[in-house]
Amino acid sequence: MAGSLKLVWASLQRQRFHTTGSCYKSRTGAEHLWLTRHLRDPFVKAAKVESYRCRSAFKLLEMNERHQILRPGLRVLDCGAAPGAWSQVAVQRVNAAGTDPSAPVGFVLGVDLLHIFPLEGATFLCPADVTDPRTFRKIQELLPGGRADVILSDMAPNATGIRSLDHDRLISLCLSLLDMVPDVLHPRGTFLCKTWAGSQSQRLQKRLTQEFQNTRTVKPEASRKESSEVYLLATQYRGKPGGL
Repeated sequence: MAGSLKLVWASLQRQRFHTTGSCYKSRTGAEHLWLTRHLRDPFVKAAKVESYRCRSAFKLLEMNERHQILRPGLRVLDCGAAPGAWSQVAVQRVNAAGTDPSAPVGFVLGVDLLHIFPLEGATFLCPADVTDPRTFRKIQELLPGGRADVILSDMAPNATGIRSLDHDRLISLCLSLLDMVPDVLHPRGTFLCKTWAGSQSQRLQKRLTQEFQNTRTVKPEASRKESSEVYLLATQYRGKPGGL
C-alpha cells in the first residue's frame, strides 16, 4: 500500500475495536458476522478519521496512487456516485473546488439513482439513471465541453444472491457505460469500472482492449479478499472514427 494509505493502515492496526453484547441481541448469524467484520474493518475506521463518506474511498485512493488516474484540471464523470466517497477523492485530486490556486481547476459530475448529499466542488445529478438517454443528454450539458477525461464507475446492480446472474447484470451495466463512451469520453481518456469475476469478464475485457490502448485488472487492498470484486482500468481511449 502506498503513501498516505500505508500510514492510515498502520495507525489503525494499533487500535482495538470493542463491541458490547447488547449490539448483538436479536441479530441473525449473518448479521453478527457482517457487524463484527464491519467493526473490525480498518478502512471503515479510516473513513471516519479522514472524513470520507464510506470505506470505498480507499479503493480509489490506492488505485490512483498506483496508476495516476486523476490530476488537477481533469473532468471526471463518477457513475454510481452515492454516497459520494469517490467524488470526494476526485474533487481533491482534480482540484475541482479550486483549493490550490496554483493548479488547474477540474470538474466532477456524480450520477446515481440514489440521493447524494451536496459536496463542495462536485455537481450531482440525482436521482438519475446513467443509462437513460435523458440522463445522458443532461450529462453532456453539464460536463464542460460536453466531455469527460475520466469515467469512474463503482456501480453494481442490487444483488439477487445468485452469483452468475449478478455477474451477468454487472457486466451488462459496464457494457452500457462503454456504449456511451464514444460520445462523452475525450480521446486518450480513462475508464475505470468495477466488475465481479466470472464467465462474462472476458467479453468486457475484449471491448476495452479494442477501444483503449492499455487495459489492466486491479484489486485494491481495500477490496475485501473474499470478494470476487475487481476493477478494470482502461487508459488512452482511442476515440471514435471521425471524433474529436
